[in-house]
Amino acid sequence: MKARLLIAVVALQAAWVISTVARQEMLLRSGTVVLLESGPVDPRDLLRGDYVILSHKISVLPAALFDGGLPDQLQGEWRAWTPVWVRLEKRGQFHEAVAASFSPLDPDAEHPVLRGTVFNSSWVGGERGRRETVWVNYGIERYYVREGTGRPTGTITVEAVVTSSGTSFIRQVYIDGHPYADVMRKQGR
Repeated sequence: MKARLLIAVVALQAAWVISTVARQEMLLRSGTVVLLESGPVDPRDLLRGDYVILSHKISVLPAALFDGGLPDQLQGEWRAWTPVWVRLEKRGQFHEAVAASFSPLDPDAEHPVLRGTVFNSSWVGGERGRRETVWVNYGIERYYVREGTGRPTGTITVEAVVTSSGTSFIRQVYIDGHPYADVMRKQGR
């Protein structure tokens, strides 16, 4: 009896791990691939190891991108974690933000939509009521790397996958157009 229970528990755990990996792989294969301009910020966390915090160009949105302006909840004290939808368009090599909304936007073949949350907002001239930019977190701001390789130099770009629901995942990080791990290996790190 105990052996059967143990086998059932182990089987359920294995099924959970396999289904989680399969779901992640399915999302990575079915989403839209976008290339984002990025840059490193700070790479070390004593508890979690080395990682690169990525600052994407699309993370700082001008108020003009929001149709109808910013809502009242952002005009006074901004509220962190307010949902934001950002429509992207490929311009040259990279995808750039072309529209933003606090209501869901529908993606199309040429314009994937990222779902993020307000991280911060800023204003000009000391006027707390006049917002100029909204900082957005998409969940793709951290890229974990092998120990000792968290201080990259060069131009960083991120290849991300955007699902139809707006969720994004990092597919690959590049330094000067080459995969991150390959550059670190060549540098002997």
